[in-house]
Amino acid sequence: MNLISIRNEIKNRNKKIQGFTAIEEEGLLLPVTILCGKEAGKTILITGGIHNAEYVGIQAAIQLTELLKPDDITGNIIILPLVNRTGFEHRTMSCVYEDGKNINREFPGSKEGTLAERICYFMEKELFSQIDYYIDLHCGDGYEELKAYVYCQGKASEEVCQISEKMARQVDVPYIVKSQSGTGGAYNYAGTMGIPGILLERGNLGIWSEREVEADIEDVTKILRMLGFFQDKGQRKNSEAYLITEAFYQNAEKTGCWYPKYRAGDIVEKDAILGEIKDYFGNILETHVAKEKSVILYQTGSLSVLEGETVIAYGKLTD
Repeated sequence: MNLISIRNEIKNRNKKIQGFTAIEEEGLLLPVTILCGKEAGKTILITGGIHNAEYVGIQAAIQLTELLKPDDITGNIIILPLVNRTGFEHRTMSCVYEDGKNINREFPGSKEGTLAERICYFMEKELFSQIDYYIDLHCGDGYEELKAYVYCQGKASEEVCQISEKMARQVDVPYIVKSQSGTGGAYNYAGTMGIPGILLERGNLGIWSEREVEADIEDVTKILRMLGFFQDKGQRKNSEAYLITEAFYQNAEKTGCWYPKYRAGDIVEKDAILGEIKDYFGNILETHVAKEKSVILYQTGSLSVLEGETVIAYGKLTD
């Protein structure tokens, strides 16, 4: 088995390195591909599988390791297609198998913590410390219905936020959501460290298709070209996606059955009833209402809904 030190390998030129990198003291090996271009330059990280049932992002990252060639690249591209490997191999939803924690809720993590916390600590110390840009590939989890969109950073320095939005403008989706979180997820936390990044959402409900994977690959390629990783700059055209600066995430107050009134991507008016949670006898436990005229970004797509989990997320639209 080829064990890789990312810090050492990115010093190479015109080389493709594949193997595994180890989470310290845990014995967890994560697959990694490092592409070192013919010429020195910036370094970008691409991750999939932070949420392990979000298969579009995982497969897109895997295929990118096959498609990208060192001869065509300036700088370094680091690809980790499966950050939550144990969750993937045990078919959990969103969470690390060993501790039940969501990696995107644990940054900056802890060297002495649970496995999810150690993964976050590893990413900060061994990855974020080496990179200049970050692309995180996601989709709707096994229970999430989702409309394709992209997050850019909104709680970092002005320069980082500007570059992040430029990256997001290369993505072929109808909506860009400017995140108002600085610590909630990997790309947000990277932003606080001065690393521009985006989180791309495409696909849902634990299903992947070649069409969605190819769309992810095309978007990533456009971002890489815009950032100067390809010697052939090519033509760039920014998307005309609608920029959402305020998003709402409504959590379930009770465990029960979810009955949505709309689908992901639908536009709803202020005060519209978005859905209801009922008990196992059909009695209404709670009703979710839109706070503003909005587009539904994602929602629970399963009958089951759990207390404390996001049941629906939507972005405010202004006329």
